[in-house]
Amino acid sequence: MATKARVMYDFAAEPGNNELTVNEGEIITITNPDVGGGWLEGRNSKGERGLVPTDYVEILPNDGKDPFSCGNSVADQAFLDSLSASTAQANSSAANSNNQVDILAQIGCIESLSQSPPSSSSPSPSPTINKQVSSGNDPWSAWSASKSGNWDSTDGWGAKPEGTTAQRNTSNNWDTAFGHPQAYQGPATGDDDEWDEDWDDPKSAAPYFKDSESTEAGGAQRGNSRAGSSSMKLPLNKFPGFAKPGMEQYLLAKQLAKPKEKIPIIVGDYGPMWVYPTSTFDCVVADPRKGSKMYGLKSYIEYQLTPTNTNRSVNHRYKHFDWLYERLLVKFGSAIPIPSLPDKQVTGRFEEEFIKMRMERLQAWMTRMCRHPVISESELFQQFLNFRDEKEWKSGKRKAEKDELVGVMIFSTMEPEAPDLDLLEIEQKCDAVGKFTRAMDDGVKELLTVGQEHWKRCTGPLPKEYQKIGKALQSLATVFSSSGYQGETDLNAAITEAGKTYEEIAGLVAEQPKKDLHFLMECNHEYKGFLGCFPDIIGAHKGAIEKVKESDKLVATSKITPQDKQNMVKRVGTMSYALQAEMNHFHSNRIYDYNSVIRLYLEQQVQFYETIAEKLRQALGRFPVM
Repeated sequence: MATKARVMYDFAAEPGNNELTVNEGEIITITNPDVGGGWLEGRNSKGERGLVPTDYVEILPNDGKDPFSCGNSVADQAFLDSLSASTAQANSSAANSNNQVDILAQIGCIESLSQSPPSSSSPSPSPTINKQVSSGNDPWSAWSASKSGNWDSTDGWGAKPEGTTAQRNTSNNWDTAFGHPQAYQGPATGDDDEWDEDWDDPKSAAPYFKDSESTEAGGAQRGNSRAGSSSMKLPLNKFPGFAKPGMEQYLLAKQLAKPKEKIPIIVGDYGPMWVYPTSTFDCVVADPRKGSKMYGLKSYIEYQLTPTNTNRSVNHRYKHFDWLYERLLVKFGSAIPIPSLPDKQVTGRFEEEFIKMRMERLQAWMTRMCRHPVISESELFQQFLNFRDEKEWKSGKRKAEKDELVGVMIFSTMEPEAPDLDLLEIEQKCDAVGKFTRAMDDGVKELLTVGQEHWKRCTGPLPKEYQKIGKALQSLATVFSSSGYQGETDLNAAITEAGKTYEEIAGLVAEQPKKDLHFLMECNHEYKGFLGCFPDIIGAHKGAIEKVKESDKLVATSKITPQDKQNMVKRVGTMSYALQAEMNHFHSNRIYDYNSVIRLYLEQQVQFYETIAEKLRQALGRFPVM
């Protein structure tokens, strides 16, 4: 019997892409469930065939009678299929580290490692995930509410990456209203080694000036309806870093591996800081071109990337940027905030305005990564920019995905050239960072809200008011002209021109936000992404601090030695130096960015009002002093 599916969201087909337009609630027949790249082929009741995003449909029971029954989506089913392979891989890896696990389990730090693997037929979110999803619109609520003594809740990168995704999916109104979600949703299906696989997720982006109420409501509805499943969309075998060891294994490891890549930390004029390279570079994102695959069935946009230090270009699709973001997040995310990419989109993704907006945001993201001394010099980032052919690209991808120095283990690569810190100072530094970043998060939210309201006013009611004044003046001139009095010709002409001047001002007002407010909003948007990463980073630090505090009990019961405790304090000190170094980098960039963007905003505002003043002076000159 043919498989039926219920459409969960409206989808408008792109002309020439062999896609099928479907509406929410419609029942379609799946003719090919595995087209690839997150798409399936379906047939509607009219007999029309075409491609539909897998995330937009929900598989129905075999009888197909109950369109509202709870079934697994195609993407979720693909995850369940991959989960068994992932579980087998995890069991194999666990067998190779029995000795270390036994030692850690003895002191009660890794109860979660001894739990049974999840059933592939009935996966369910962990309590941590449920707690985060229920936290509402505040990305800081999970960190604030977490108990410092709960190891699993504080080790956000090692224990709950999917939960973090679910939480961030509904983290704030800006993300849903403006199409820039904080968390990576992950590929739905696809082969890791397939160069032309398509990871375009069915989500849509909206600019600031789009009506926020409808956009926000739609985004929130979709986010809430999929919050539970979004955490299950990431195939664990595609990104093995998400099975990375927890904080306790970094703190209690007898001997840390000596990595090839060392990350030095020095003490500068403003405290701990990363070591900056002698020469910096940027990366120019340009020349978007439309390509196709599957014999023309599917299309995509490819961008040209040119590092300024080599001037040798490479081409990447959006899914490759997405892969880079994911790997950077897995590798460095415990120590460095990695802002998310511009949102993925299915409908309208080949429209000129959308391509321009996405390229602008990809450029900003790449510039941000190039400015970071750790990320820009990492082998992962360099390989992304400097591969020579497809073979080298695939080889680099596999190497990055097998990297074991991910999550909190990134701290094992850091070498502070500074004295050891005592625990009280470490805790004070952590609290200071948390207090500032949360306060800045509130400030950025407020400015984004005010900016959005001002944008809507400038592009809606305000120009209309100027137009009304202009039309009223011209109507008055028309009435005056009908009097037949010969001595008022100059006055009527002057009033008419004054009316036209106000209509011109209306056009200037409507266009002005694109020249100044746009850049201020984009800058705040970027920092909103940065600040959304800090709750997890700070949570990991607080968890490590609490474990050190508990170490006295472990020493007293002879579960660890005094030397083990000293190692723990030293390693937490390394984490603290990394946090301080990152904050010094963050502050220096923040000062530069906000000085630049607010200066640009004010320059454009001055020019805007001077233009209006000049037009009004010209209109005034037509009225003689009597």
